[in-house]
Amino acid sequence: MRLFAIRDYRYLFSAQIIALFGTGLTTVALGLLAYNLAGPGAGVVLGTALTVKMVMYVLIAPIAAAYLGRFPRRTVLVLLDVVRAAVVLALPFVSEVWHIYVLIGLLQAASAAFTPTFQAVIPDVVTDESDYTRALSASQVAYTMESLLSPVLTAVALAFISFNWLFLGTSAGFVLSALLILPTRIPEARLSAHTRVWDKAAAGIRTFLGTPRLRGVMALNLVVAAAGSIVVVSTVNYVRDDLGGSQSDVGWMLAASGGGTLLAALVLPRVLDRVPARATMMTGAGVLVGGTVAAVALVAAELATRTGTAVVWAVIGVGMALVVTPTGAVLRASVAPNAVPGVFAAQFSLSHLAWLVTYPIAGWLGTSAGFTLTWSVLAGLAGTGAVAALLLWPRHDARQALSGVPTTVRSASRTGRSDLVKAV
Repeated sequence: MRLFAIRDYRYLFSAQIIALFGTGLTTVALGLLAYNLAGPGAGVVLGTALTVKMVMYVLIAPIAAAYLGRFPRRTVLVLLDVVRAAVVLALPFVSEVWHIYVLIGLLQAASAAFTPTFQAVIPDVVTDESDYTRALSASQVAYTMESLLSPVLTAVALAFISFNWLFLGTSAGFVLSALLILPTRIPEARLSAHTRVWDKAAAGIRTFLGTPRLRGVMALNLVVAAAGSIVVVSTVNYVRDDLGGSQSDVGWMLAASGGGTLLAALVLPRVLDRVPARATMMTGAGVLVGGTVAAVALVAAELATRTGTAVVWAVIGVGMALVVTPTGAVLRASVAPNAVPGVFAAQFSLSHLAWLVTYPIAGWLGTSAGFTLTWSVLAGLAGTGAVAALLLWPRHDARQALSGVPTTVRSASRTGRSDLVKAV
């Protein structure tokens, strides 16, 4: 691919991949660390830590995007990687729950500053418009593959090592990311870039509010977050306490969800050649609502088994893929090419806002009121989001292509490159 012939982009993309997988390992290890410190209260600890993460992403990311461009960006990226490596290295040594919150706050503040800075660098390194569109797609597939494969890698690792070693691996990953960024040639940003960043962010939000199909995507973000929070926040306590599983079992249960997502993501490119994106995403919303209801039924009837739970988790993974995989293509089909970064930035913020709502519910309510009530609330939110998406996104959207996907993206999937999978 011509995109990966660009030396500096190749280095930057490699750094992104390594850092993302390190972050995925940390997420699983953090849940096990929370259980080690708080036992049955691990849900509160993990829910709070992930809420801190979302707050940092929502608050820090736009500020970083507006102002960090005034500094040498390569230096900024390297320093942020070093900060993340140091913070993660300190996590295995915490002895109090509040230590986790402080360290996660620092870690996610650095990550929230890193992400928009990295995204702002790409168009300056990849100057061709078509290559830049592919770079956006590649970035999206990197996030997707991390969510799919990190739990599997973690489960395998935990069969041989303690979860504390995962933090060491993550720290090493951030250091390697910094070393890959060091030799890249990153042009300095213009001094007025912060004004354009705010304008682009505002334009992206206005586009979402003014475009029916994107209002539907906003509602679908809530469906994904409600179902995903059950898996991300509740799995540790549920597997360890209710199912009597081990640390490795936690990883494998998360891998069941990731496996469902991977299976669906592999099939979807061919499906999206024939089925409209709206129909695919609404089907995914229905699957997610069904998955959350099934999870509630398992705990309410006290019939939960590891196999049954793994099946439900896999169903939720399939539903997430059906919703998330076409999203990037829908965003690109909704605006002119020069407005694509703005709507991607808006989707980044809006999707994190949805998780900011659902993470505390899964963590705090889950610990105080139990899984049955908590998952019922989340299932209700998922159902509300699904109904809202149906109402907000008209069945016959005049601006949407018949398949809901740009022709270039569909052609790519036929050739095996699968930009649809990349546009998650």
